[in-house]
Amino acid sequence: MVGKAIDKAKLFRWLRDQDENRDLRRFFRERHGIDVGLHSYGCFDRWRMPGPLVIGRYCSFAKTVRVVDANHPLDAITTHPMLYEKRFGVIEQDMIHAEPLVIEDDVWVGHNVVILPGCKFIGRGAVIGAGAIVTANVPAYAIVAGVPAKQIRWRFDAELQAALEASRWWELEPPAIRALLQSDPDVIRNPTAARVAAVLPPRG
Repeated sequence: MVGKAIDKAKLFRWLRDQDENRDLRRFFRERHGIDVGLHSYGCFDRWRMPGPLVIGRYCSFAKTVRVVDANHPLDAITTHPMLYEKRFGVIEQDMIHAEPLVIEDDVWVGHNVVILPGCKFIGRGAVIGAGAIVTANVPAYAIVAGVPAKQIRWRFDAELQAALEASRWWELEPPAIRALLQSDPDVIRNPTAARVAAVLPPRG
């Protein structure tokens, strides 16, 4: 009973501090190949979002996001996974060799989004609308939605995108962002290329 209570207390601390919990991140990285950047949050379990998976900082994931790491064979006699998973006793070695899905910093993925194996990269600052089925890579700062997901527009124009990339703001910790919000709120809430370049000079 004591052991279970300790485990529950540890789990509560992990869930409470998931945005910054380094122990939880190390566990997922070492056990399941899921590497989650600091300050990112969402449903990072190995069933909904299997590894290999790399997620940047400050990402927002709805709890119903799903990553599909492999498709069933369409041209074989059967679509059953016995043809590529050894656990069914038909083959001797697993045939799935998934490439990592890389999701860069500051990506927002809405409810009931499904990311299929054809997508291996979601660029920094991208937004994926609720219910989208993502079948291909998503460029940085693109807003996509629909089935299959299509680009609706860019979040920012090319000049502001370049300024944000040069600033590497996502490497800042929350206290630094809070200080910016207090001293120059427009650079956070209503950024322009000139304002970002003046307040957040390029970082090497």
